Amino acid sequence: MTRQMAPVEEQLRVFMAGTDFGDDATRRTMERDLRARLEEDRPLRVYCGFDPTKVDLTLGHAVPMRKLRQFQEFGHEVTFLIGNFTALIGDPTGRDTTRPVLTREQVAENAKTYTDQAFVILDRSKTVVAYNADWLDGLGFGDVLRLTGQYTVAQFLRRENFGKRYDEGTPIHVSELLYAMLQAYDAFHLNTDVQIGGSDQLFNLMAGRQLQEAWGQRPQVCITLPILVGTDGHEKMSKSLGNYIGLTESPNEMFGKVMSIPDSATLNYYTLATPLRPAEVEAIGREIEAGTLRPMDAKKRLAEEITAVFHGRPAAEAAREYFEATIQRREQPAEMPEYAIGGDTPLMAVLVAAGLAGSNGEVRRLVTQGAVSVNGVAATEAAVLVSPGDEVRVGRHRFLRLVRA
Repeated sequence: MTRQMAPVEEQLRVFMAGTDFGDDATRRTMERDLRARLEEDRPLRVYCGFDPTKVDLTLGHAVPMRKLRQFQEFGHEVTFLIGNFTALIGDPTGRDTTRPVLTREQVAENAKTYTDQAFVILDRSKTVVAYNADWLDGLGFGDVLRLTGQYTVAQFLRRENFGKRYDEGTPIHVSELLYAMLQAYDAFHLNTDVQIGGSDQLFNLMAGRQLQEAWGQRPQVCITLPILVGTDGHEKMSKSLGNYIGLTESPNEMFGKVMSIPDSATLNYYTLATPLRPAEVEAIGREIEAGTLRPMDAKKRLAEEITAVFHGRPAAEAAREYFEATIQRREQPAEMPEYAIGGDTPLMAVLVAAGLAGSNGEVRRLVTQGAVSVNGVAATEAAVLVSPGDEVRVGRHRFLRLVRA
């Protein structure tokens, strides 16, 4: 028989790179099961789910998408699942309280741009887009009872966030317990070989594995990836924490944010957020350790690689030049976005209206941190008046020139 797929060990090395299972026993089990499926020399059914609880995706969301793309490049069948039903519940993973309930209208609005953002990474022609409301909406009460009969309350209380909330007397809604079961049903419905998710999703992925086995399917392989830390280098990337890199941000903004991560996170970002193969990342690590590649230069290449994924190589190279001029050489850019005002206007109103801050409170925080300057002088008050002709800088790499309306 002529082998149609790439060699098993080559695929396995790529697919297991950057994974995080929490313990060696789980890793060994998943690697063994994945090898067995790859040895069948056929395209595997692979999926990852994304709940549209926000409008924009971040670089953190791109991590599992990158892994999906790797499976695509080796000829496997990939499904990009939009959780328009599970988003109504909200994934309780890592939460100390119940998530706010979204309406169907909010979920539908959030989901509108998800595929456009995802196809920057995924191959549109090789991606199946599915919506789990298509099958979960049709479940009857008897179906749900049959589903819940596969799990015990004790299993859920062993889950760290539920156990902690139970001990503290914090409410746990039954709908939150259903979340993992409904995600498990997704895996059963898709009859998936491999499901991809963050390391904080392992419980949900294993629930899918358990359900498949109970209902006569071969249990899926779970591929879990580390949570990409935010630009602070410590906390999970999150819009609410302000440490995120958005997939739709401008090339200059994206490049600058990547450059702001601590050196300790550089190789992790190379592994999780760039298309470089493991051997290339390992070579960069060796160069840094040997001192032949400066951490700053390694990070510039990282920022360029990430920016190129979303904006193309020419835009990424221009963003690097912009960064070197404005940040390293502290030059004021000749060209910058303009915003028209009628006359003297409070700084906070300008920054919010121009989209450089999300709220007046964020402007006050930025001013307190010394992150805002007007005409090269640090602003001391969020309500200070600015005028046409003024040039405003927010953070290290965002500029705004005010013009008369």
